[in-house]
Parts: sequence; structure tokens; C-alpha cells
Amino acid sequence: MTATTRPEGLDEALTRLDGTGARPRAGGTDLTACLSSGVLEPAPVVDLSGVAELRGAEWRPDGSVRLGALTGVGELSADARLADAYPALALTARELATPQVRNAATLGGNLLQRNRCWYLRNPAFDCFQTGGDSCPARGGDHLYGVVVDQGPCVAPHPSSLAVALLAYDASVLVAGGDRAERAVADLYDAADPTRDHVLEPGQVLVSVTLPVPVPGERAAYRRATGRSRAEWPLVEAVARLSLADGDSGPVASAAVAVGGVARTPLRLPRVEAALVGTRPGSPLDAGVERALEGLAGLCSPLPATGYKVDLLCATVRDVLERALDVPRA
Repeated sequence: MTATTRPEGLDEALTRLDGTGARPRAGGTDLTACLSSGVLEPAPVVDLSGVAELRGAEWRPDGSVRLGALTGVGELSADARLADAYPALALTARELATPQVRNAATLGGNLLQRNRCWYLRNPAFDCFQTGGDSCPARGGDHLYGVVVDQGPCVAPHPSSLAVALLAYDASVLVAGGDRAERAVADLYDAADPTRDHVLEPGQVLVSVTLPVPVPGERAAYRRATGRSRAEWPLVEAVARLSLADGDSGPVASAAVAVGGVARTPLRLPRVEAALVGTRPGSPLDAGVERALEGLAGLCSPLPATGYKVDLLCATVRDVLERALDVPRA
């Protein structure tokens, strides 16, 4: 039986994690799966559910918000104030998994979960993340692998919430050693194939901070999956648009991010730049069309992931048309 402790404060939790080999547990949805599949060996568990500092939303006078890492995905999807201020995040949270999983999973757990590569999840194989010196998926069955090849491991990063938070230029607070604020993008390093995030053992993700919201923001989220329910995305995209002239003019700024295609979530700066000046309700103009065509140039598909090139372009197009309210034929 694995020993479990339940500290009441963050300092106590950090002490129990420091150099002990214990693992933190938030909602436990991914930790339980990793233990049952043999990805992780049994070890003491530090249950973070009693740490109040990791819970809840702290709204600031300027309208920005700090979200505790233990905030539930279900809470994110149902919070009307959050949906009004950060619609892309709420839309993304609503599409995750099933209601049962959303009610158990947490914001921090989603950001720090392990990838879904079937070689990692099968104890019969060794890979970079289990002490091996290779990626068996690269030369094996990688049908759901990356199409933007960033490094030795070819498993796409699994966090949908990271895609939305990347589009918001959100930051995270990490405790353990020194407390440090870092950009969400800096949680991930494609050059290191041995792990899915950069946190060291004993560190804890405390909170996520989103910047001051944009009034009247238009947003859309779209995922392409192999089946209609409870499926990991093959490609996903999120778009945020702000309009000039009090929400009646053309696009003044844009943020577009994608997931399911690389070892890290990605922003699409050329698509973002092309969207500026676009008018809602009108077909995508020539500049945006060229930027969408250029997405193929970002791709370096594996032998079995070439289908994701067209899927990426189509998914980004879909999310842009939804955010812009482009009429459908």
C-alpha cells in the first residue's frame, strides 16, 4: 500500500516532497493512470487537496485573475465571470474529456500531465522518459505523433489548457526552492525528451495568472478528434480577437495557438499578424489565406503523420471563421 499524507499548508507540502521521492497528487486522474499502467513505480504520495493556497480564483482590481492550481477544470468551464473575461479558456475547458473527468481534474494537473504515447504507457518498452536512450515511436507506430518535429521525442504535448493559456500570455507561479513566476510557455522544453514539463521533483505549481482581460474579446476553440466523445485531440486550435472602435471595427489584435502537433503548444505569429485589419462577418482575406497556406511550411511530418498537415490548416481555418463569424455555406 502506497503511503499518502495530506498536508494542510504549502510549506508543509514542500517539506514532505523535498528529497523524499514522494509525488504530489492533485485531482489524481493522470497519476492514477500512470501508476496502473506501470509508467510510474509506487512511491509515497503527498495529497495536495487540503492546501488552501492552491485553490480558488483571486480577482484583482484591474480585472485580472489568479487561479489556484487545484482549481477544477469543471469550475473553469462553468464560471460565468471567467467565461466573460477569458472566453477562450472557458471554451477550451468545456471541451475536455467527460463531465466526470472535468469534475476531478485540476488546472495544474492538466498543465503537468504526462503524454499519451502508447510506448510510454506500455511497461514492455523503454523510452527517453522511462530511462531509455531512444524514442521507439519515432521508428514505430506514431500515427498520433507530432507533425512539427521539435526534438527527440515525438509525442505531442497533451495539455489543452496550456494551448489556451499560451494564447493569453499567462504566467505560472512555481514553489520549491525559490518561488518563481514564469511564462506558461516556459513550462515546456521540447529539447529535453525525458519529461513533459520542466518542474523538478519537489516543485509545485501554485497558481496561474492571466493578464487584464480585453473587453468584448471574440474567441473560439476547436479540436479535431478521431471520434466524437472523450477523445484526445489530433489537432486543436484556439483564437482570441479584439476589435477596434468599440468592438465594431476590424481586428486590432489576435492570438492564435495550436496543440496536438508538437512537443509543446505553439503560437502562430504569422497568422496572428495577418488577422489584423480583418473585418468580422466577411470571408478570410488574401493575407489570412496566405498565412494559412504557410502553415504547411512549419510542418516536418513523420511518415505516418502527414495527414496532420491538412488537418492543422483546416482546424485553424475553422477556429478563425468561428471567431470572426464568417458565414457558412
